[in-house]
Amino acid sequence: MKTLRRLSAAAILVALGTVLLGSWTRINGAGMTCPDWPLCHGKLIPSFADGTIWEWSHRLFAFLVAPLVVAVMVAAWRVRDRMPLVRPTLLVMGVLFAIQVALGAATVHLGNSPISVVLHWGTAMAFVGSLVAMYIFSRAESDDVRDAKPAEVALVGMLAGTAVIAFATMCVGAYVSSSGAGLACLSLPGCAGNVVVYNQGQFVQMLHRIIAAATLLSAVTSFAFAWMRPASGRVRFAVSTGLTLVFVQVVLGLLNVALRLPMDLREAHAFNAALVFLSFVTATLLAMLDARELNLRAVAE
Repeated sequence: MKTLRRLSAAAILVALGTVLLGSWTRINGAGMTCPDWPLCHGKLIPSFADGTIWEWSHRLFAFLVAPLVVAVMVAAWRVRDRMPLVRPTLLVMGVLFAIQVALGAATVHLGNSPISVVLHWGTAMAFVGSLVAMYIFSRAESDDVRDAKPAEVALVGMLAGTAVIAFATMCVGAYVSSSGAGLACLSLPGCAGNVVVYNQGQFVQMLHRIIAAATLLSAVTSFAFAWMRPASGRVRFAVSTGLTLVFVQVVLGLLNVALRLPMDLREAHAFNAALVFLSFVTATLLAMLDARELNLRAVAE
């Protein structure tokens, strides 16, 4: 189990690095500097001029994820009978990784179209989420979580809903960025002085804002619920971290519009969105384990 935890942690770090580098590559306009796949300009190691270094490095990181995923899957397979939650996580992780590899090639062939970017980003984050689940479940039998305070099933549902809304916000944000609609609306709370908008760029920008507001509301509600109802310290910490990151995300979004989308702020906005999602995924999984503990105690009594 210790091996599975360590491999899962390493895979999370490398996968997040791959996501970060991929986002930076697209934001810098270097997403098509390697127009073919899996080679780059027909070479294993191409010339690194004109931003090719970013796309090539992104592919290198993605390649490094593969052996780590295989190692995680092997380690998980060995303990699948002792840890029931590992088996379905293993299946989901393997499927998502295979889809992500295919989408990586498809994104190149489709010229980084907005839809392909959203699918690639969304699947990547879902895959990282599965790695986080594997890490958390691999710790389920360790001494430091056995005495976790039981959580209510309602809290699990609320946290899961927040994670889903954060995921939707992140994906719509990826579409806004990749479609060039980041500055389609320069006023608040409406768009160009109007609440009703007409062109596609304004529509997706306003949709992103609406879902982002829903994320904020859901995060605040989850925070209040976690602190007012029974919940373990680890769940409360994860929820508090997630809410803090949501506030940071709002500030980053406003600064991006005010400063006209500087590249470093765009990247910070994208990466922080990923952290928001993963924070609530973590909170959901921990609360689920606590709720499972509550059910097991009820059965035992």
